[in-house]
Amino acid sequence: MNLIIDIGNTVAKIALFEGADLKDVVYDSNFTLESLPDVCRRYPIEKAIVATVIDLTDEAEARLAELPCPLLRLGADTPLPVENLYETPRTLGYDRMAAVVGAAERFPGRDILVIDAGTCITYEFVDAAGRYHGGNISPGLQMRFRALNHYTGRLPLVEAEGRLLPMGKDTETAIRAGVLKGIEYEMAGYIRAMKDKYPELLVFLTGGDEFSFDTNLKSIIFADRFLVLKGLNRILIYNNDEI
Repeated sequence: MNLIIDIGNTVAKIALFEGADLKDVVYDSNFTLESLPDVCRRYPIEKAIVATVIDLTDEAEARLAELPCPLLRLGADTPLPVENLYETPRTLGYDRMAAVVGAAERFPGRDILVIDAGTCITYEFVDAAGRYHGGNISPGLQMRFRALNHYTGRLPLVEAEGRLLPMGKDTETAIRAGVLKGIEYEMAGYIRAMKDKYPELLVFLTGGDEFSFDTNLKSIIFADRFLVLKGLNRILIYNNDEI
């Protein structure tokens, strides 16, 4: 089996694949990877990949060193199944590239926009020839709520869950609608602009945050929460002869 270790800003995901089929996902501490030894005991792991957006702690590094199989560390020099046209590949977040790889693997030969709604919201484009052109980064859901509270004197910290109106009737509903509808309209704007240039564009939505979309927006989006994990697995398979 393939072991995929995806270490994000807030949580680590440990996934098990049998070939291209996702079999299990375990959520773990991104600082300790405390569940990793148990996962290794429960599954017959043959090869592994780790990708991280944070500096690993000594405890996490120690657990990686104890893996019972070869480990590929995803970095700027890792061979990829898509052509990377990003001008500063060493500054490119692995999750952005992995999501693109996952989408391109599912629909090769198509123009694809990948929207990853996590701590930040990223917009990535890979063309039908398998060339990753780059993307944009904007604040994520919780970041927007916290910024309104932190950078103002009186606005409260509002939760995403609660009454949602087209136009707010009090401060709480005004903030909630402003953030949620603002994200929805931002995404719709990106999709519309990209489809004007690439009429056959496919759109993927992934990430940890949930959003409410109107029917028209839903109809042109493939939702896949585990797209990054699938992309990392594809990269591991692609590099199988390298580790």
